[in-house]
Amino acid sequence: MSPAARFALIFGAQFASLGAAMPFVPSVLAAGGLSAQQVGLVLALGTGTRLLANPWAARIADRTGLRGTLALGAVLAGLLLPALGWGQGLAVLLAVYVVHSAAVAPIVTLSDAAAIAEMRRRPFDYGRVRAAGSVTFILAALAAGQVAGLWGPGAVLYISAGALLLTAALALSLPPHGALPPAARGSMWEPLRHAAFRRLLPASALIQGSHAMYNGFSTLHWQAAGLSPGLVGALWATGVVAEVGLFLFGRRIVDRLGARGLALLAAGAGAVRWTITGITVEPWLLFPVNALHAATFGAMHLAAIRSLGALPPALGARAQALHTSLGVGLATGVMMVLAGPLYAALDGRAFWVMAGLCAMGMVAAVRLPRG
Repeated sequence: MSPAARFALIFGAQFASLGAAMPFVPSVLAAGGLSAQQVGLVLALGTGTRLLANPWAARIADRTGLRGTLALGAVLAGLLLPALGWGQGLAVLLAVYVVHSAAVAPIVTLSDAAAIAEMRRRPFDYGRVRAAGSVTFILAALAAGQVAGLWGPGAVLYISAGALLLTAALALSLPPHGALPPAARGSMWEPLRHAAFRRLLPASALIQGSHAMYNGFSTLHWQAAGLSPGLVGALWATGVVAEVGLFLFGRRIVDRLGARGLALLAAGAGAVRWTITGITVEPWLLFPVNALHAATFGAMHLAAIRSLGALPPALGARAQALHTSLGVGLATGVMMVLAGPLYAALDGRAFWVMAGLCAMGMVAAVRLPRG
């Protein structure tokens, strides 16, 4: 099997897990007796845990190899996830979610690092390979919406757990990327010495961090407005359908825009997306607005992959981990802390704060290199 096919399979498995769980974890926590503020707190602490766990997982991968670290994290995360549906109360749910977050933290990060390393040896179209994950995210989100409608949100956790265990098995089939020699390991903070990496961090933080309100409270907001679980799942899936289109067919656009242009596109689209999301809950408007996910998430992700791929190869896992933690996780964690009180105070208008982040993200994106 070609490296591209192997990476397509592993991205497919891990994003199926995300597609099933992400829209409904807030509902699972609410069903466990948590208030909106407590849901925001749990999600924020989970994000903070991933922020801290990612760099350490990268260090372990540098010492032991990418495949084993990735497989171990996926196994632990898959075994822990169903416990969220069993627990009641803040203390129990918080403990389970924090440990799960530590285990799940390196999965996407190390998969991207392994893909970038393999592309240096045997180039392939990252966008098309990554699209496999987007497709399975869509299918899993649609299936989870139906499962949640029939058996409750806790039932979707078993879909997600199964996909994580499959991820662990597939990780062992990836091309080998063993431990770095001691001389090449260096400091965990080595990527920060590179100006291009330092410029990427604020752009990713503002643009990707603006998704915190969407990830944490869009499902609750839409369900409170009377939208069914199946419709909510379809709304989430719509965004990823558009993302798939960019990954599969946007190679010429991506090459033309470069990292800076992709980041500017993401920031501008985010300002529009979150402004309209804060105004309406009408499905006929939400569907086209959610299609902007191709730009707000997809374009910024490709901008980051291009920027990270230009760094020295020995920095691969550490650069990915620090970008995920400092460039995405820290901002998302801070916004998750604020999201609960913001949503409780402003309801849907809280999305306008996310639009403001994207406006600031345009300023940061201008400083990125073109290539």
